[in-house]
Amino acid sequence: MDESRVMVQSPSTARNTTDKRRAQWNKVVLIIACLLPGFVLLTTFLIIPIGQASYYSLYDWNGLGPLDDFIGLENYQRAVTQEVFQGAIRHSFIIMGLSLLIQLPLAMVLALILVRGQLRFQRFFRTLFFLPYVFSEIVAAYIWLYVYNPRGGLLNEFLVFFNPEYAGTAWLTGLNTVLIAIFVVLTWKFFGFHMLLYMAGLQNISKEVEDSARVAGANELQVLRYVTIPMMRDTITLTVFLSILGSFQQFIVVWILTEGGPAYRSELIVTYLYKFGIQRMQLGYGSALAVILFTMTLLFSIGYQRVVLRRTMTD
Repeated sequence: MDESRVMVQSPSTARNTTDKRRAQWNKVVLIIACLLPGFVLLTTFLIIPIGQASYYSLYDWNGLGPLDDFIGLENYQRAVTQEVFQGAIRHSFIIMGLSLLIQLPLAMVLALILVRGQLRFQRFFRTLFFLPYVFSEIVAAYIWLYVYNPRGGLLNEFLVFFNPEYAGTAWLTGLNTVLIAIFVVLTWKFFGFHMLLYMAGLQNISKEVEDSARVAGANELQVLRYVTIPMMRDTITLTVFLSILGSFQQFIVVWILTEGGPAYRSELIVTYLYKFGIQRMQLGYGSALAVILFTMTLLFSIGYQRVVLRRTMTD
């Protein structure tokens, strides 16, 4: 019979092993302690509300009584077939398209002027352009209520000054002008934020690279197109992402200015949700609308990050 060998650890070896295990356990505890608050907040304010909204959306519920009237997916069917909701989605896409085509290029042009232009009082102009973003959305909306006032409003008075025969326009009650009027307010409010991001991106571009392109014979437009804009791709990608998400989440400005009117011509997804889901005490239907909005933004965010942002980071 073979004798078994017994390995006896020295006190120092055993102490080192215990210290290593204790250090590993301390790391685990530290990681859990750091992640736990964020996980609790995420669960409390995101996962649980999403689960509750998904559950409530399956019922015809006014928010007061018990959940007895189970209707399945009828709330979702009602939403996707209702013309007002379809119009709200269409208006949100219009705001999004105008933001990408007008608001962001305007912010880029102003950033180029302030960073690359040899202007006096640059700090003053930077502050002036960024100031609207500092205002809350409520303050911005009430400012523009005065500007758009059909009787003595600043915009109409300005137009009358150049054309005394001008009779004035009800900008926020005209079927053909209300959405454009709202977009002007949103552009005035948020373009300064995008301008600030573009200014930061421009300041990170080495002037030596642009000067090299000029020495090689490129004019200013070619330098902008082939050097400056490509080197700002990360910043542009980020601003496009934020602009699209913001277009689908607009509420306060639109609600104060028009409440979605006239005749639902300025109705957006969130104003429609508030009006038909909360004001009318149709919490089941409102929950379905919230789930639809969340799904739209989630799918866009995931797709944009996987396709655009990842491609930008890997190039």
